[in-house]
Amino acid sequence: MSNDAPSPSPAQSPEDSLVTATREIAAPAETIFELIADPAQQPRWDGNDNLAEAAPGQRARADGDVFVMTLTNGGVRENHVVAFVEGREIVWAPAPEGEAPSGHRWGWILEPLDDDRTRVTHLYDYSALPAEQEKRLAKARQMTPAKLRASIDRLATLAEEGGDS
Repeated sequence: MSNDAPSPSPAQSPEDSLVTATREIAAPAETIFELIADPAQQPRWDGNDNLAEAAPGQRARADGDVFVMTLTNGGVRENHVVAFVEGREIVWAPAPEGEAPSGHRWGWILEPLDDDRTRVTHLYDYSALPAEQEKRLAKARQMTPAKLRASIDRLATLAEEGGDS
């Protein structure tokens, strides 16, 4: 392969564009999942303080669902659920209101360890962001496992208190 022409591959390799954090939480998977799948609860555990509010009654229940979230900067995001297994997995692709998703995804995977303990993985995948979206890619590259862990830690506090606090 010649070094003269740019590679047609993405701006980053897939392993560089998937950020994850994992932690065990002393709560049942069902309790944790309710806090994640109900957008009205998400600002309570958002470790990046990016989520302002979501109208009640938007709880995700299947692939293809869309829930709407208002960000702290006033922006509105339509979150398209792209993977869903009740009580175990939810992944959504955000998009500005009225637009198609741009190529990044937020997700959660819950693995029950026993009745009262769950391994929780939070992920951010920006592997499908086009190279032309330089501003979005620059922001995506700033996501770290520690930032994802901040959300898991807040989620743990809520879930371990029973989720209703």
